[in-house]
Amino acid sequence: MTTDQKPTIGFIGLGAMGNRMAANVAAAGFPMICFDVAGTKERAPKDAAIAASVGAVAAKAEVIILSLPNGAISASVAEEIIETNQRAVSTIIDTSTIGVAAAKAVHSRLAGSDLAYMDAPVSGGIAGAAAGTIALMFAGPKAEFEALSPVLQAMSKRPFHVGEAPGQAQAMKLLNNYLSGLALTATSEAIAFGLTQGLEMSTMLDVLNVSSGQNTASSDKFPNRILTETYDAEFLNTLYLKDISLYVENVASAGTADTISTNLLPIWQRFTAAEPGADFTEIFPFVRDKR
Repeated sequence: MTTDQKPTIGFIGLGAMGNRMAANVAAAGFPMICFDVAGTKERAPKDAAIAASVGAVAAKAEVIILSLPNGAISASVAEEIIETNQRAVSTIIDTSTIGVAAAKAVHSRLAGSDLAYMDAPVSGGIAGAAAGTIALMFAGPKAEFEALSPVLQAMSKRPFHVGEAPGQAQAMKLLNNYLSGLALTATSEAIAFGLTQGLEMSTMLDVLNVSSGQNTASSDKFPNRILTETYDAEFLNTLYLKDISLYVENVASAGTADTISTNLLPIWQRFTAAEPGADFTEIFPFVRDKR
């Protein structure tokens, strides 16, 4: 792939993350065709072609980027791509968080139809997706990583080649999201304790962010989403529950230590059952009020 001959990019899945990543790829000058089962025209970049189906994307695009909710949907879309007659696509870049086993299964299924699957989840939230500052974790042949770098860098100023095998990028994403959610939950508990002692939240955050307790929750989510009471990270508790559940499942399969993660999981199960579809930063009032 060269910048002089840019391939047509298909983008499937134009949700909160996908529509922002698609916009950045289109802004980098790649011809684009899009599809989203929930509605495409209003979510697609301005000059992108609008497809009526997954198959219509596969028939026109040389590279397809997926940004989908879970492994079952990634697998279903893969089947639709395989079944497309006279398809143009040869490479699928899956930015979805689907877990190690699902990534391996989709890779195997596509490989049987001479389609290359690149495991490439992202992290950094909607602000990062819009700014192109998300971290992109790529597992696949190094040569493919280098060949695809123009489109990867259109989505992310920080693409990382983490391994050759499908599932390795999923493992990296899951352990990252586990740590992110753990920091948010633990910081919620700590701040709730401090409030009972008469400490101001803003004061606690000022101290934490120049001290050893600093983390992504104290430096970003609390000052920007929780202290303001806007709770607008635009990442739902249902999605984080999916991520922590996948992490716990994969740790169990790997046989590594799981004491903390298996205690974190029930907190998010209770929160999601009580307030399904809430912004995940609303874990703080849930923890504070001991609901």
